[in-house]
Amino acid sequence: MASNLLILLDDIAATLDDVAVMTKVSLKKTSALMSDDLAVNAGVIHGVKPTRELPLVGKIFAGSLVNKVLGIAIIIGLNILYPPILKWLLFLGGLYLAYEGFHKVHEKIFKHKKVIKKKTLTEREKMIGAIKTDFILSIEIIMIANGSIITDSLFQRLLALSSVGIIASIIIYGLVAFIIKIDDFGMYLVEKGYKSSGVMLINSMPKIMKLLGIVGTVAMFLVAGGIFTHTFHLDIISITLIQDLLLGIMGGFVTFLSLGLFIRLSRSTSN
Repeated sequence: MASNLLILLDDIAATLDDVAVMTKVSLKKTSALMSDDLAVNAGVIHGVKPTRELPLVGKIFAGSLVNKVLGIAIIIGLNILYPPILKWLLFLGGLYLAYEGFHKVHEKIFKHKKVIKKKTLTEREKMIGAIKTDFILSIEIIMIANGSIITDSLFQRLLALSSVGIIASIIIYGLVAFIIKIDDFGMYLVEKGYKSSGVMLINSMPKIMKLLGIVGTVAMFLVAGGIFTHTFHLDIISITLIQDLLLGIMGGFVTFLSLGLFIRLSRSTSN
């Protein structure tokens, strides 16, 4: 009886150890995508009334956890029904990320040519928009994590993906909550007499948001390029990071151009 219990405990410990290793590898693979998720959500929260910032982060965090559950259910289901489809879904996700990254770069370069009137969104609209965006990024995170997990055990895969999903959401929204409160902390320091330190923090906020936007865009290209490299087993440049970045930019350019031509042709045909 005692020996059976020891064997069971040993099996549980071995399973948890395997899950911990798979979770670590998966988090490493999805870290670039998480930085983009962080940049997107920090941008959404920035500008909201200070008293409503943390409650809004909490609501989006709750929505993110639901997204992770849905993402895991979808990926696990497809993995059981028809695993090869995940490879091509991941590739399509890579195209989407590359397009989004190139679209951001294009907007930044040509923003002086076209002035876009931005609609003022309500807190609810911001929350719904952020959760929808998070859903797409959550699916990407879970798909990439799933691709890095080597196990035939459904239980181990489920545990590893759940761990990745929960940890990713905690990291992303914990950092979002920290970043959006930097200027508030600066104001607090100013009120307490530490004017130079407080002003420095307040003035650093726009720079931090700009840096996050750049990091998020680069992350999109890197993740997309990594997906293209993995899908087609490419080995063009010895330095993987440079290859992924170039492939991501090229993929974004081709996708952006193709979609633009398609929209123009559709409009000309309808007219």
